[in-house]
Amino acid sequence: MKHILITRPEGKGAALAQQLEQAGYQASLCPVLKITYLTPTSVELSPLVNADKIIFVSQDAVHALSALKPAINTKAQFYGVGQQTADTIYEVFGVRAALPKQHDSEGLLALKSLAEVDGSNIVLVKGIGGRPEIAKTLKQRGAFLNNCVVYQREPVAQQPADWIDHWQSQNVHGIVITSNAAVDAIFNTLTAAQLTWLQQCEFYVASERIGDYLQQQKINSTQIHTAAGASDHAMFACINQQGSKMSEQSATSKVEKAAAQPIANNTFNTAKNDTAKANNQTQNNTHKVSKVGSLALVISLLVASGVGYEFYQKLNAGKVQNLAINALTEQNKILQQELQALKSEQLSLQQALQNSEEQIAMALNENSVKNQQALKAALQKVQQSGNTLNPQEVTSLQRMAEFKLWAEQDYQGTSAVLKRLDSLLSDHSGTLELRQAITQDIQTLDNIKPVATEAIYLQLNSVIKRIDDLVFNAVNLPEEASISDENVLSEDVSDWQQNILNSWNKIVDSFITIRHHEGVLIEPLLTDRERHLINQRIKLNITQAQDALMSKQASIYFSALNDTKRLVNEYFKQDDNATKVVLQTLVNLEKESLNFNPEVTLQSTQKVKEWAQ
Repeated sequence: MKHILITRPEGKGAALAQQLEQAGYQASLCPVLKITYLTPTSVELSPLVNADKIIFVSQDAVHALSALKPAINTKAQFYGVGQQTADTIYEVFGVRAALPKQHDSEGLLALKSLAEVDGSNIVLVKGIGGRPEIAKTLKQRGAFLNNCVVYQREPVAQQPADWIDHWQSQNVHGIVITSNAAVDAIFNTLTAAQLTWLQQCEFYVASERIGDYLQQQKINSTQIHTAAGASDHAMFACINQQGSKMSEQSATSKVEKAAAQPIANNTFNTAKNDTAKANNQTQNNTHKVSKVGSLALVISLLVASGVGYEFYQKLNAGKVQNLAINALTEQNKILQQELQALKSEQLSLQQALQNSEEQIAMALNENSVKNQQALKAALQKVQQSGNTLNPQEVTSLQRMAEFKLWAEQDYQGTSAVLKRLDSLLSDHSGTLELRQAITQDIQTLDNIKPVATEAIYLQLNSVIKRIDDLVFNAVNLPEEASISDENVLSEDVSDWQQNILNSWNKIVDSFITIRHHEGVLIEPLLTDRERHLINQRIKLNITQAQDALMSKQASIYFSALNDTKRLVNEYFKQDDNATKVVLQTLVNLEKESLNFNPEVTLQSTQKVKEWAQ
């Protein structure tokens, strides 16, 4: 039973091991790597918001990014290097990802949608050091590429030397490897004897890239078998196909050995049978004859032996040998015909597969001729400039930031674009002064607080609803003071003089009446119509303040609030609770800072121009 060792990280090889065991193999799990999720900064995650294309290099990249729960543009085009990665993208983000026919970096870069990416914002979600050829090629094609590193592969704590000794004791025949990191973990600090043993093992790898890397570890190419991808199905098909080829070779060698065996066996068995018959006859007759009979029997046996010897010589030289040889020849012919048929079928399948690969390669070459020419021109330009940083990319990001600031007045969006530019410059020397200017601009933009338009609008609306509940300054006329009648005539005759005076006062009173009231001066009275007009005037002022708020006219807004507060103070009771609430709300609204168009000057604009020159 062939023993296959699976080195994939923990939790990823169980399904493949089960398939191999059902097919008659012995499968063991021995993870040589562990996956550790990383926590990128908000600046590193910000390109996901405006990304046009998002590429995931593995299932671990999908799960690690999902654990961060970042803001991501789900309308972008998603890509998965392999089938399992594409399936995981759909499970996590609910988006169907583009998938190459060849499940590796070369297959991904051959997709038509990634051929012309000049000016596209692309985010590559990967592990530390993973897939450098994808990033390099997309940058050469003119894309604005951002690397989002979300995990890393690390060797497990066990020493490689201990692994090799254990595998050798378990009689391991084949080893499954799905990454270059696993190759580094296995071939680190080996002895000469351990390396010699590894060179005798079969290696099943997920891509040609890993196979080429294995050959650098002094593993013969005949011991390396490349699967159609890293999925369990692809790895199982590769292992099973290689096992079938080995079984066929073993069966061929057994047939060739069996072809020479019957001739010797027939000759030996003939002589053995004749001798056995003679011995049995001798033993049966020994006890039944006399001495004479024994002598006669000996003579008979001698004669029979001579005759038998002559017959044996003729038999070996004659028909028996010819019949055995003819039979074996016929069997060999039949076996050779069957083997020839199998080889012909295998050749036809290989030819069909080769023709299909050639047709696909021709189609890809035809579609990528223009792209290759553009890449060569871009590569020459980069080599001539001697600088891996593309000035056009830096200038384009700066222009995008200016557009968002002046045309869209999107201060948060401008800050996000500048953070992307700072991330791009962080890997290159000689950009310290430029990055300092960008950092200053980012701080200025982040300190700008947007006007809470919706909250202010709702507060004004609450004031409108309270106007009808306000209590006017009602006028309550005081009662007339009670006046005693001092001009009453007395019945006493002696009071005749006073009676004459009182009579005169009554005569004057009939022409001029003077009344006295107790209390302060009163305000003029308001009719119901006048009260209604005052309420409508206040509501109109507040509506005008709302319109000014939405149209960003701060002066009209504050003028309308001031007029509203004046009317409330003039016509309504100041000690009423409803009036107090309205006045306090108006005071709070007057304190709002309506800085709709703050003056912002990007310090980085001039610095980028100077740097680009």
